Amino acid sequence: MTGGLGTLNRQDRATRPGPSRPATSVSSDYTPAEYEATALVNAPPEPVVKRLVSRLAWSGYQLALGGALVLTAPWVLLRRGGHYRRTILPRLGRVPEAPVPGGLWIHAVSVGEVMVAATLAQALPETLPLVVTTVTPTGQARAQASLGRRATVTYLPFELGFAVERFFRRLAPAALVLVEGDLWPLVLERTARRRLPVTVVNGRVSDRSFRRMTRLRRLLGGLLGPLFTHVGRFGMQTAEDRRRLIELGVSPAKVAVTGNLKYESPEPAANTELEAQLRRLAGDRPLLVAGSTMAGEEEAVLDALEVAGGGEAALLVVAPRHPERWDEVARLLDKRGIAFLRRSGWTSPGSSPRPAVVLLDSLGELAGLYRIAAAAFIGGTLVATGGHNPLEPARFAVATAVGPSMENFREMAEHFDRAEAWARVGDAAALGETWRRWLEEPSEAAAVGRRAQALVEANRGSLERTLKLLEPLLAAVSARPAGSRS
Repeated sequence: MTGGLGTLNRQDRATRPGPSRPATSVSSDYTPAEYEATALVNAPPEPVVKRLVSRLAWSGYQLALGGALVLTAPWVLLRRGGHYRRTILPRLGRVPEAPVPGGLWIHAVSVGEVMVAATLAQALPETLPLVVTTVTPTGQARAQASLGRRATVTYLPFELGFAVERFFRRLAPAALVLVEGDLWPLVLERTARRRLPVTVVNGRVSDRSFRRMTRLRRLLGGLLGPLFTHVGRFGMQTAEDRRRLIELGVSPAKVAVTGNLKYESPEPAANTELEAQLRRLAGDRPLLVAGSTMAGEEEAVLDALEVAGGGEAALLVVAPRHPERWDEVARLLDKRGIAFLRRSGWTSPGSSPRPAVVLLDSLGELAGLYRIAAAAFIGGTLVATGGHNPLEPARFAVATAVGPSMENFREMAEHFDRAEAWARVGDAAALGETWRRWLEEPSEAAAVGRRAQALVEANRGSLERTLKLLEPLLAAVSARPAGSRS
């Protein structure tokens, strides 16, 4: 289970044009009491018959979800058991008690959303207790590393009444912030029942999600409405995202354009030991980084390395997006007879053979490694998965190549295209030629990297607008009495 019925940011394929700059107008004129009213948590009691129908509907929904979990569990545990088995208990609501109840709950699906959550958390008052939840194990690892000392970090509970209730009893949050928009109906219903304010930050509606939710709205009519009515405010990345949300039935008064918080992410800390090890392994060779690669892309990246001159021309670091694929990529390297080292397996790099490839089978180290790269490739772009965040290499002025699939970063991709702040490639041969040219002409690579870095700096400002959007929610949290676990 990796996304709610109303997830706003799922992967998609077709592109849509968006505006070149986000609007900067954000209203926060709500008082705490008015904020709760916007989220419809002060509605009058429902008639008995309507309440009974509602309970039956929720029971049916939970039975369907529970049945789906039972049917899919063997397949998930077989494929990803090592990563998901230990997450079952917290997903059933077996979470640690919050040291201080009544704090702010921030939900972030995976790694990208966690980075946004970390940026936001750094700007919030240090005295504000935080709870951070994720869906994926990789997101959980990143959240523990970046927020573990600041927040209670755990998994989002399954959409089962007992799991959600146990979660609320143990952690007793006073408000919910959803990063990018992962809307789970039961979680939202239980927050509304407790009269908790809810806000979406850094929201987006991808092409695929918009098509799916438009179809659902036609099929379900008004039944899709409650999914949005429990959210008090939506802070969207672009005007196009705002337009789509309004078309789905959300009141325009509840939707603001705040920009993309990913431009505000802080620079990752340097791992000086790892960087020194890689430099020793590389010797006189420059470093190429292929980050967040997806199934089918590692073959293309290895072909591109050969076109660029092979292991004698550069040391390639390959970082698969999903940990469960690390062994699969190692087998591919073995099959192709490529000399490589696994990050998890080296002991004394100074005595290791001269590898052509380093397999980065670790979590939380990729973002900082771009700092020492001569050039990079962003995975998820040569296969139709919608792309990944290109800002990590851009902040270090690293020349970066991407494939055609960047639909999940529609406006950001348009900015990079217009500024010529990266290179678009269509296949392995084009990627290899681009890398070869940059290795032979470092000044060209440096110019591309500088344009990317300048683009990042020019698009800052969304954090200030997001904090303005959150003012009434934070005021509502402060106005509440200390939380209880009842």
